[in-house]
Amino acid sequence: MAMGKEVSYDGRSLIINGQHTLLFSGSIHYPRSTPQMWHSLIGKAKEGGLDVIQTYVFWNIHEPKQGQYDFSGRKDLVKFIKEIQAQGLYASLRIGPFIESEWSYGYQAFGDEEYIRPAQDIAFHVALFIAKKGSFVNYYMYHGGTNFERTASAFVTTKYYDQAPLDEYGLISEPKWGHLKELHAVIKLCSKTLLSKQQTSFPLDDLHQAYVYGDYNSEECVAFLVNSHMKDVTVQFHNVSYFLPHNSISILPDCKNIAFNTAKISAQYGVRTMVPTENFDSKLRWEVFKETVPNFDTTSLRANMLLEHMNTTKDESDYLWYTFRFQQDSPNPQASLVVKSAGHVLRAFVNGKFIGAAHGSHQNPRFSLENTIALGKGMNYISLLSQTVGLVDSGAYMESKVAGLRSVTIEDNDLRIYSWGYQVGLVGEKLEIYSDVGARNVQWNKFGSLTNQTQPLTWYKIEFDAPTGNEPLALNLGSMGKGQAWINGQGIGRYWVSFHTPKGKPSQTWYNVPRSFLKPSKNLLILLEEENGNPLGISIDKVLRARACGLVSESHLPPVRSWVEEKERQGKNGKHRSLKRVSPSIQLRCPRGKNISHILFASYGTPSGNCESYAQGSCHAFNSKTIVEQACLGKGSCSISATSENFGDPCPGLSKTLVVDAQCK
Repeated sequence: MAMGKEVSYDGRSLIINGQHTLLFSGSIHYPRSTPQMWHSLIGKAKEGGLDVIQTYVFWNIHEPKQGQYDFSGRKDLVKFIKEIQAQGLYASLRIGPFIESEWSYGYQAFGDEEYIRPAQDIAFHVALFIAKKGSFVNYYMYHGGTNFERTASAFVTTKYYDQAPLDEYGLISEPKWGHLKELHAVIKLCSKTLLSKQQTSFPLDDLHQAYVYGDYNSEECVAFLVNSHMKDVTVQFHNVSYFLPHNSISILPDCKNIAFNTAKISAQYGVRTMVPTENFDSKLRWEVFKETVPNFDTTSLRANMLLEHMNTTKDESDYLWYTFRFQQDSPNPQASLVVKSAGHVLRAFVNGKFIGAAHGSHQNPRFSLENTIALGKGMNYISLLSQTVGLVDSGAYMESKVAGLRSVTIEDNDLRIYSWGYQVGLVGEKLEIYSDVGARNVQWNKFGSLTNQTQPLTWYKIEFDAPTGNEPLALNLGSMGKGQAWINGQGIGRYWVSFHTPKGKPSQTWYNVPRSFLKPSKNLLILLEEENGNPLGISIDKVLRARACGLVSESHLPPVRSWVEEKERQGKNGKHRSLKRVSPSIQLRCPRGKNISHILFASYGTPSGNCESYAQGSCHAFNSKTIVEQACLGKGSCSISATSENFGDPCPGLSKTLVVDAQCK
């Protein structure tokens, strides 16, 4: 959306006001963040080199029922677009009405390992796309954000692509953000040539390729040298040797000097930490409400068949109770209950007592529950709680996908179920006890006053004051099982800590709490715990990116800005010449409002490892830390050249590396 501008397309690129334009776009979905975050998110995207913000239009939140519209709060699409315009970027709308987007009815699923795509791989494929005449790149996602409330699709986690250049909390994620910023800068440096000159491609040898725009001997020439294989290689391009790391592309803005290589990261590395600010470990502060288990006699919706879950709930709740009753002539302590479900979760109760649970997965939502149950003489009541964990969002025959119970049998019992009783949702949901007003509608008990302190289908309530500062916040729910959470009536989302990945860890432990959800004091936290989680282990944590680490060697490239500055100088004096060699440097930057307070490690020489794990090598400049401290302490950002002019030469003849790890406060 280019306000007041003429936009067309001619097969090579978009044309805006008569100019061919190469654009970098990033997806940021307005309902997956808060209006208070939009200015910062869009500003960081612009600083990272983006020209366009792309978003879906989420029609099911704007028109939840036909003729009823809602564009308030996180749903204020117009305000979001105006913020994009105010920062000088374009908006790209994917207007639907159907969207996928891992949105309910529209994948970073519970029980799956988190997919992490390295910055080098993203940069490689973006550079290759541009080399092959691409002109509009969109990153899905540039900021993933949070699936608040019940908006995530089937089995999808509440966090949404936390590995994006801007993480779930809106913090810059390095080195991805910085590496892509460098890529954008070098491509834009070449954009006029890329969009106006003829492209030619030819093999450098049997396995490697060159894509060239313009004439090698002219002032306007850009080359992409591609190594898409698993081995490093040295290639010849116009009788000059160029080293290409494996799976990388080198970009030569003048067809002679490499300005950027997709595998060589000069951007800093960052580490995100969660720091507890308050532990909710006092029994005296918690109150509980036990959810009522309905039976056939208390239900009003009846049918002589098993109803499909989603068609019955109409997405008003994740929960649907299936109940029936039958007469037992004599006690049977060893009866076998067998339930087959199309998804997603089932909890079974016999005569009001919990007897077992089962669930499916993202790959296979169907499952069975088989449990031995004790039946008494007389009337017995079976209550089966079917649960969805989001709705399907894609795939063939999506409209025919179902959830809920498919068959129920009690083996060794000649039982035919002629009538079913149904209840949509839970009592606590209908009374909205997750809100300040609704919480007054039920009688809460002190924690520990129930016979079993932690039991399935229990609501927990606690009040807390907002932590000081402006850092993002998260709930650590590592002690819980499965359920939902609300703060001051606003849905934080579904949690499912007990569903572990193949490596034995939860898919998600921390859950985003936007500061805009909070009041200065007496914030109401409500949890619906479906399993046996212990709320005494919950804490509210600050989310910090308090470290900045950089690593460059003599083989790294100088910052792309040195090319930009040289081009600007040449433009002023009208002269064209190849860029003189500039030394590579470490560039460190703390989050906004913080400064470098301590140098944790610094070594110029042959340090081992990387920013995740490092150690001083046999060659080390003894003054490394002192020089870095002089350059960086007390500053929000700093740059240090990795040269012997700065540090001296501790080992002549050896290739040297500089590693710096800094603390921000």
